[in-house]
Amino acid sequence: MTDFRLNPSLDPARLATIYAREGRVRIEGLLEEEAVAELREHLDRHDQWWHLICTAGGIEEIDRRARTRMGARRFAALESEVHLAARRGFTYRYEALRVPDEEEDLESGGDPLTAFAVLMSSEPMLAMLRRITGCTNLAFTDGQATAYGHGDFLTCHDDDVAGKNRLAAYVFGMTPGWRPEWGGLLLFHADDDRSVTGHVPLYNCLDLFAVPQRHSVSVVTPAAPHRRFAVTGWLRSGTGEH
Repeated sequence: MTDFRLNPSLDPARLATIYAREGRVRIEGLLEEEAVAELREHLDRHDQWWHLICTAGGIEEIDRRARTRMGARRFAALESEVHLAARRGFTYRYEALRVPDEEEDLESGGDPLTAFAVLMSSEPMLAMLRRITGCTNLAFTDGQATAYGHGDFLTCHDDDVAGKNRLAAYVFGMTPGWRPEWGGLLLFHADDDRSVTGHVPLYNCLDLFAVPQRHSVSVVTPAAPHRRFAVTGWLRSGTGEH
């Protein structure tokens, strides 16, 4: 299994001060980089991504074989539906890989994505996250790998779902050399939607922010030379739904 190790030079006390003041913090250089490269390569070559497209009619989960069978006309119609839904409220379009959340599945898995999930629920990581967020009731994390390609986006929402007991959200970025004008920015919205604060995707960087907090991911433009890879999920207390 891939050997992920926390960067020993991280300063949790400094990060906690920023988080307490702003409700979010960027943790650059979270891990030693060799294992991060293994995870990025694993995601890049993986062929079982699901395209998740949320429309007014429900959520479409389309694997690559289904996408090929669908054809250009049906996919264009689906794109029109998701864009129409985006005018009215919450919706999204991106690719995802699910991460195992059962302990026996985590123990048996040997791929880098499973290894990252093990890291995120390990006691050293949980202890650091408790210290940074001040959430002493943090019990576990969950998540999924995400890839935003051309035309993918996520509209504004706050992650506050009844019964999920989400304390904070995280985005672990694995995207080197990304330019802001390519889109795929993590945007935090002012309450009146008149301004946003944006984070450009970075490599080996954990964006951590309190729930609830209104945010979105801007649409990835055709100028982007590759997909925006990340593992995204939540820090959760020990009660509630999985």
